[in-house]
Amino acid sequence: MGRGRQKAKQTKVARELKYYSPNTDYSALQKELGHGETRPEPLPADDSDAGPDEQDEYADWAPDGRH
Repeated sequence: MGRGRQKAKQTKVARELKYYSPNTDYSALQKELGHGETRPEPLPADDSDAGPDEQDEYADWAPDGRH
């Protein structure tokens, strides 16, 4: 018999969670996302003088017509 009261309480809690919208602190969000900070240096480029077979670690396993 207590199931009706329990279900009503769960429905109430679910509704409160669904429509809960806290105040958003946009300045804290900007700091967290790093807005205005300098970006890290780009990664170094790959060695361009290496051939396609040297870059592909599975080139030895490819069929003869594909490499």
